Amino acid sequence: MSTGTQGKVTAGDISNDDNVNRTSAQNSSTGFCSVRHGLALLLHLCNFTIFTQFMSLSIAMPAMVNNTVPPSPPNNTSTEGSLDNWNETLPGFRAVAPRYDWSPEIQGLLLSTFHLGAFLASIPSGYLAGKFTAKCLVGAALFVSSVLNLFIPLAAKAGVVLLSILRIVQGVAEVMILTSQYLIWVKWAPPLEMNQLISIAISGLLLGPLTALLAGGFLCETLGWPSVFYVFGGIGCACSGLWFSLVYDDPTEHPFISAGERDYIVRSLAQQDYPPDQPLPVKAMIRSLPLWSILVTQFTAHWYFHVLMAFLPMYISSVLQVGLQDSGYLSALLLGVGFVFIILGGLLADFLLSRKILTLLVIRKLFTAVGVLVPSLFSVLLSWVSSSFGTAVAFLGLCMATSSFCQSGALVNFMDIAPRYTCFLKGLSVVFANLSGVIAPTVSGFFIGQDPETGWRNIFLLSAAVNICGLVFYLVFSQAEVQDWAREQTFTHL
Repeated sequence: MSTGTQGKVTAGDISNDDNVNRTSAQNSSTGFCSVRHGLALLLHLCNFTIFTQFMSLSIAMPAMVNNTVPPSPPNNTSTEGSLDNWNETLPGFRAVAPRYDWSPEIQGLLLSTFHLGAFLASIPSGYLAGKFTAKCLVGAALFVSSVLNLFIPLAAKAGVVLLSILRIVQGVAEVMILTSQYLIWVKWAPPLEMNQLISIAISGLLLGPLTALLAGGFLCETLGWPSVFYVFGGIGCACSGLWFSLVYDDPTEHPFISAGERDYIVRSLAQQDYPPDQPLPVKAMIRSLPLWSILVTQFTAHWYFHVLMAFLPMYISSVLQVGLQDSGYLSALLLGVGFVFIILGGLLADFLLSRKILTLLVIRKLFTAVGVLVPSLFSVLLSWVSSSFGTAVAFLGLCMATSSFCQSGALVNFMDIAPRYTCFLKGLSVVFANLSGVIAPTVSGFFIGQDPETGWRNIFLLSAAVNICGLVFYLVFSQAEVQDWAREQTFTHL
C-alpha cells in the first residue's frame, strides 16, 4: 500500500504551492459532499451488510424450527404464534420452506459458530490487514460472506456440520472487515475529521441489526425464512461490487477526487510516516499501560453492550410486560437511538477538537466517562422505575444514546497511540470485546436463572461495577500521543 510520499502528489510538492491550494483545501475540509465522506458511507454500508448477515440466522431460527410449511401432524403444530398462524392472515399466500428438528442445544451451537470464527480470526486478521490493502481485504471478505449467506438454506438441508462451517467462515469474514477498514483511515482521515468519519462508518453496526429486526420477521412471514438469507446476501454482493469499483486505498490514486480535497488530506497527514512491513514491537506493547488501558476498556465497555444485545428483548418482554412483536419494534427503536448518537458523538468530538476547545486526550477521556457513567447510573435505576413503562423506556434510551459516546473515546484511541499498527491493535481489541461477549451473557443468564426478581438488578449492578472499574483504569493510564514503541525503527520480532 503506497504512502503519502509515494503517490502522485507529495507533501513537499503541496507545500511549495501552499498559498495557491490553501483556499481550495479549506473548502474541501468543510461539508459532507466529499470523496472521504462517500468512503465513510460505503464502509457504513459494508458494516450494515455484514451485521444483517450476522443477524440472519438469529431471526430465521424460530421459523426454521417451527412451522413455515403447510400444516403438519398435530404433534408438530402446537406452538402458539407459529408462522402458520401469521401466514393465514395473508389471503392467497403461504410461505413454503423446510423446517428442522434441531434441539435447543444445536440451535445454540449454530448461533455461536459465527462468534467462534470471529474470535479465532481476530488477531490473525489484524496482522494480515497490515500486509495487504484494505480495498482487497474488505471487498473480498464481504463478497465471500455474502455468497455464503446465499447458500445457507442449502447448507441447512445438507446438515448441521456444513451450516456450522459456513457460519464460522462468515465470522472470519466479519472480523476481517472490522479490522481492515481502519487501515483506510490511516490514509484518508484528516486528524480533525477522524472521529466523524469513523463514527459514520461504524454506525452501520447498529443500523444493520435494526433493519434486520424490522425486515427479517416480515420476510419470514411473507416469503419464507430462506428469503432472509437471499435478500441480505444479495445486498452484500451488490455492496462488494460497489466497493471494488469506487474505493481506492490512497487519495492520491483516486481518479475522481478534487485537487482541493486531495491536497487537504495529504497536507493533513504529511507529518505522519508509516513504513510498511515493520515487525511488531511485542515486548513494548506488553509493557505499554496506555495500550492496556484501551484493551481493558474494550472489555468493560462491550460488557454492557453485549448484555443489552443479548437480553434487551427479554427485559422488555418480561419486565416491562410488552408483547413479543412490540418488544422487537421497541428494541429496534432503541438501536436507532444508538445509531443516531454514535454519529452525533463523532461530530461533537471533531467540533471540540477543531475549535481547540479541548485537547485530544481530554476528549477521549471525557467521551469515555460519559459513555460509561451515564448508562451505568440509569441502568441501575431501572430496577426502581420498571413499574413505569415510559420512564423505563426513557432510561433505556438514555443508556443506548450515551453508551455510544465510547466510540469517540477509548474505542478509537488505539489509532492515536500507534497508527502504524492500527489493524493489529484493532484485531487485538476485538479479542477483548469478544471475550466480554462470551462472559457477560453467561453471567447474566446465571443471575436470571437464580432469581428472576432480583436477577435484573444484579445484572445492571455488575455491569456498572465492571464498567466503572474499566473507566478508572482508562482515566489513569490513557494517552493520546504516538508512543515511542510505535516510532522506533528497530523492533523485537513476533
